[in-house]
Amino acid sequence: MDRRTSLAAIAALPTVISSALASAAGLSVFQALKPSPTMPVMFLGHGSPMNAIEDNPWRRAWQTLGAEILARPEQPQLILCISAHWLTHGEWQVTGMAKPKTIHDFGGFPQALFDQQYPAPGAPSVARQLAQELKSPATGSAIGIDAAEWGFDHGTWSVLKPMFPKADIPVLQLSLDFSRAPSEHYALGQQLHTLRQRGVLIVGSGNIVHNLQAVRRGTASNDAYDWAREFDNVVHEQIKKGQLDALQNFQAMGALAKQAHPTYDHFLPLLYAAGAARRTEMPRFFNAGFQSASISMRSVLWG
Repeated sequence: MDRRTSLAAIAALPTVISSALASAAGLSVFQALKPSPTMPVMFLGHGSPMNAIEDNPWRRAWQTLGAEILARPEQPQLILCISAHWLTHGEWQVTGMAKPKTIHDFGGFPQALFDQQYPAPGAPSVARQLAQELKSPATGSAIGIDAAEWGFDHGTWSVLKPMFPKADIPVLQLSLDFSRAPSEHYALGQQLHTLRQRGVLIVGSGNIVHNLQAVRRGTASNDAYDWAREFDNVVHEQIKKGQLDALQNFQAMGALAKQAHPTYDHFLPLLYAAGAARRTEMPRFFNAGFQSASISMRSVLWG
């Protein structure tokens, strides 16, 4: 080895060491996942991104819930979030980077919202394991890994930051393959149940009713369209009675479902949470109410 090669090798050492440490950190996170008491699973109505920074009842409920979870004897080792705002086509994906970025996927809001960061670590080794364990319900193929492009969209960080402000629990996001039928999303959610016995807190983030075309800004939380209340009530009753399988058939409500969801991306995260729950688990509802008359903030916790 000549002097030039030696100097180049020495210069590269910090990068090599940093890469090795990052790999070891990812591996240690995965190895730290161990059998645990059953972790909760939740569906959160996230509504406006401004809920992340405004002092309102929705955000205060998230803060209370986060504190409650952290006060339990067994705390989450990892959070797996399914957000309405990461849509893929033809494949499910899971984030696989060590340091996911905070994505500000919105416009027209104050700078204070764009300044928000949620620097929770990723878990590359866990992502690789889950990519092999989780299978497409239709094809049986493994899901993909996004190691560079995505991160935490506002469906994830806007709720996790109030709940877990220290950002010290590793977080993975699972995408929604929007080319697949609702029944397949529910079936993939059922695969997530076993993760709850491995220290994983599962969070679905969307809205039971989500029609941005019909918003009436400045309305009170008890003010909503009749069709919004009707759809919300039907879903509430199905969950309360443990009829979780019925949720995947929401499109059978026809025009009512179309009013509640002109596009149904915000309903799909509920199917993952319901799939990971068990019908015998008693659901706990909170944040029952509406934002801007056409966005249901109703949220539910199992376990």
